[in-house]
Amino acid sequence: MTRKKIVAGNWKMNLQLNDAIQLIDEIVDNSKDLSAVELMVFPPALFLLEIAKIKNQLTVGTQNFYPKESGAFTGEISITQIKKCGASHVLIGHSERREIFHESEELIKQKVDAAISHEIGIVFCCGEPLHIRENETQSSYVKQQLIDSLFHLSDAEIQTCVIAYEPIWAIGTGRTASVDEAEEMHCAIRSWITEFYSSEIANSISILYGGSCNASNAKELFSCQNVDGGLIGGASLQAESFITIARSF
Repeated sequence: MTRKKIVAGNWKMNLQLNDAIQLIDEIVDNSKDLSAVELMVFPPALFLLEIAKIKNQLTVGTQNFYPKESGAFTGEISITQIKKCGASHVLIGHSERREIFHESEELIKQKVDAAISHEIGIVFCCGEPLHIRENETQSSYVKQQLIDSLFHLSDAEIQTCVIAYEPIWAIGTGRTASVDEAEEMHCAIRSWITEFYSSEIANSISILYGGSCNASNAKELFSCQNVDGGLIGGASLQAESFITIARSF
């Protein structure tokens, strides 16, 4: 089974609305021949309505939401609100949500369930911090993240998800996992999907690399057998670098 190739841009808390619209226009104009790669963008939620109007062939998602339908949750946005604004996908479990905002595995699981129940596509993030990598316990650490928050889904539900492996020690540090390190973890993640589901399901799920992937190293990373694309941070804020990454398969 051929897995979908995906390049997803996580804009984080960057850009102003006019910059975001210009960026989307440039991405759309320069990606018309990239039908073999799914391009996703995750802008700040404030920009969703405007971005969704001009997305064309792009997939638009949001970076965060709260798993309740509505209620007294000041400052939060619900899954139904983001869906109405044009988001078809959501990031869940990103390292910054875990590390900075202290999201627990239980909250992450609730978000997964809310997204599934509203038929919103999931890009589920998992990965280890530096001290775990230095202790060489990254495999058990990442596997437990998946068990705690994702692997309770049914066979049909898990197949609607994309998994992004984020070596936290390589995000925003300029350090990138080697090709061997990336392939080792992607292969392990696929083996765990096989363990909890089946090899057929494991071979159908796209697994993205999310640790300082850029225009210079994307081609080498994407050459790995089990790397199906990238979750891109800073390099997604410029159309040229984002499109160069998308052409790296």
